[in-house]
Amino acid sequence: MNLTHLDENNKPKMVDVSNKEETTREAVASGIIEVTREAYNAVATNSTKKGPVLQTAVISAIMGAKQTSNLIPMCHPLMLTSIKTDIEELEEIPAFRLTVTAKLKGKTGVEMEALTGVSIGLLTIYDMLKAIDKGMVIRDIQLESKSGGKSGDFRRQN
Repeated sequence: MNLTHLDENNKPKMVDVSNKEETTREAVASGIIEVTREAYNAVATNSTKKGPVLQTAVISAIMGAKQTSNLIPMCHPLMLTSIKTDIEELEEIPAFRLTVTAKLKGKTGVEMEALTGVSIGLLTIYDMLKAIDKGMVIRDIQLESKSGGKSGDFRRQN
């Protein structure tokens, strides 16, 4: 198996995408943060001391997606054309599910940007609620789907 991030001397390298064709690429990732009932209710009633938790997580997720190449060593800096977020309140668990969709027209995929956005957004929720709940669990950060590029489309089968 050829590892694309190693050169012929086994040294790390960034993949050369200069000869790849530009295509529209989109990736959707999601993750969940489980919280206590007290923390969930504080978010639902917007009564946390640190401010609007979910709105802050959305901004953080967008910023995280945009900073992916600064955080993951071999990721290319990308000119993203769209980043969309959605937070679903899972009252019965209690938890929040964050979904991030990243899109561009380019030569490399946006899976890492979507996954990084989810990770940073969920970490922001953790940070803003840790005074109420130190036992929160971040779980199931995963790629839901991707489209575009040579490797084709992917959709997670549940």
